[in-house]
This record gives sequence, structure tokens and C-alpha cells, in this order.
Amino acid sequence: MGNFDTLIFEKVDSIAYITLNRPEVLNAYNMRMRDELYQVLMAISDDPEVRVAVLKGAGDKAFCAGADLTEFLTAPSPTVARQVRWERDVWGLFLRCPCPLIAALHGYVLGSGIEMALCCDIRIASEDVQFGLPEVALGIIPAAGATQTLPRVVGRAKALEMMFLGGRVGASEALDIGLVNGVVSRSKLYSTASDMARRISQFDPRVVAGIKQAVTRGLDLSLVEGLAIEKILAGAIIDLKR
Repeated sequence: MGNFDTLIFEKVDSIAYITLNRPEVLNAYNMRMRDELYQVLMAISDDPEVRVAVLKGAGDKAFCAGADLTEFLTAPSPTVARQVRWERDVWGLFLRCPCPLIAALHGYVLGSGIEMALCCDIRIASEDVQFGLPEVALGIIPAAGATQTLPRVVGRAKALEMMFLGGRVGASEALDIGLVNGVVSRSKLYSTASDMARRISQFDPRVVAGIKQAVTRGLDLSLVEGLAIEKILAGAIIDLKR
């Protein structure tokens, strides 16, 4: 895979590492990053050797402090913008990625940063993390998925509070409300995420992918429908092992 301007991509054995690499602007999400993430996520989804992916941010201050509004709020016509989003559905690729995605989060995780993290399966945060959705103060709606993903993770009331007030949520509260799976010291953040990725990578990738698919698809179904999906996927795994 070629060189990138806004990302660092590495593959170590069966684990892919994606680093948002614009530390001089707190890893702000811009159009170039969108296009490069699209390319990387497509490659990961198509690579049978990749069993787990870890997403992290370069620098000391932020995982991602949100979208680069100087670009996204001066986009071309709505028609062109819709076409680009359809062709570069990065958030959809996050959600459809067959392998588990682990987000290692530090510093500012704001706007598009938290929306990107919410598209991952597991979120590990450092003690200095600060989550937030400041869009309401900017006169815009969180439109990269937060209105749908955040309530599914922390519940309707807390999600609305975060979006209505635009305040910050620190590490301890994030753990309490289920926004993150764990909190560790900054020095242990990446090693913790990597250790978890290695543990997951040791299991049969077909089983891991089946678990992810069952949970992801089942969340939008009734319990009866979800159990039916689970049965189909479990049966398919058994058939593959015969």
C-alpha cells in the first residue's frame, strides 16, 4: 500500500495499525484523511490476513479533535457533496469491516473523533481523555453518525445531554456510562490495545467475524429475529469446520 499524507498504516503479523497523523492540527479529520481512510479500510476488509485492527492518533494532545471545518463547511454544492459521501462512505466501511476494530483514545476526542471511535467495536482510553460533541455551539448537527451511534452505546438520555450541552466527558465518566471499555495510563494505552488485539487474533477469524456480525445485525432487530440470525451464523461456522 502506498504512502499517505494523513495516516500511518502498518501491518504486524495479523494486526493492522492505523494512526491518524495530523498532530499539528490535533489530527483534525479533513477530506484527504477521509479518502485515505477509505482506501485503508477497504484494504483491511479485503485482506484475509488481517484479523484485528487498532486505530490511534499521533501526537500527545489528541486522538482527533473533530472535522476540519474550514474544508467541510466550504464544500461544493450539496449534490456534489452527496455524491462524494456515497463514493467515500468511510463510516459505513468502519461499521462493515469484518474484523474487530479497537480504538486507542487519548487527549481530545471531539466531534468526528468521537463519531469515528463509536464506529469501532472496543474503545480503550487513557486517563487524560476528553470526549465531546461541540457541534451545537457551532450551529450544526453532529452529522457523522453520533445521533445514531451514541444513544446505542450510552443510552438516549446521556447521548442527548452530551449533544444538547456540548460539554466534555472525562475518562472516569466515560467508563461509568459505557462509552469506553477500559481506562489505563497514557503510557500503557497502546500496549493495552495491542495486547487485546493479539489475544483476539489468536482465535479463529471466522468465529470472531461471526460474533461481530451477529451482534451488529442483531442490534437493529427484535430479539426473535436476532436469535434467528445467531442460529444461521452459528450453523454456518459449524458447516465450515466439517
